Amino acid sequence: MTQAAPSPTPSAFPDALAEFTLQGPVGPLEAISDTAERPCARRGVAVICHPNSKDGGTMRNKVVTMLERSLRECGLDTLRFNFRSAGESAGEYDEGRGESDDLAAAVAWVRKLRPNDTLWLAGFSFGSYVTLRNAVKLQADALISIAPPVGRWSHETLALPACPWLVVMGEEDEIVEPQAVFDWIDSLEPPPELVRMPETGHFFHRRLMDLRGAVKHWAQDYLPPARE
Repeated sequence: MTQAAPSPTPSAFPDALAEFTLQGPVGPLEAISDTAERPCARRGVAVICHPNSKDGGTMRNKVVTMLERSLRECGLDTLRFNFRSAGESAGEYDEGRGESDDLAAAVAWVRKLRPNDTLWLAGFSFGSYVTLRNAVKLQADALISIAPPVGRWSHETLALPACPWLVVMGEEDEIVEPQAVFDWIDSLEPPPELVRMPETGHFFHRRLMDLRGAVKHWAQDYLPPARE
């Protein structure tokens, strides 16, 4: 059976759940956008990044989708996309360098269509590294890092954002050493807000609803004004 061609890049931010392609630096990037319920909608868009594609990470990862749901329930419209080499996105894995360019392309599309909206960046694992790596350059208004892979990619030399910043870390993470993350955060001035989640690992098994609650609770203090 012939696979349906992906939808072209929208010329306006979709007003409902939509799947399409964005033009990335090395070719098309698969993307999904969705919108907050209008009674609680805010003037902001969250761009959300997924785990390492070499380990099977995509924008459909369950932590990513829970993060997306949490932010949309807070009133933000959302954009997820597959980095180069993930899913049907063009290109090859590039250790965060090319993926940073992919993120910049996604943000440029959002800003073209929503120039007056605040920009939130959020990521899980490798996606949190890419968003942190680019938060200052892309002038993010808020940053959410879920299980940042300290020790797997160098975080010590990254420019740190001045915007509100949340880190959520499972205390039994089997992929990223939790104490390395806690020690890194202790070295930062000022540090991000840290939520330590006990009895859960890297993928937040049995604790996804707790992750949702942590994100929504933190976000309430920083949400942009209501969308008219």
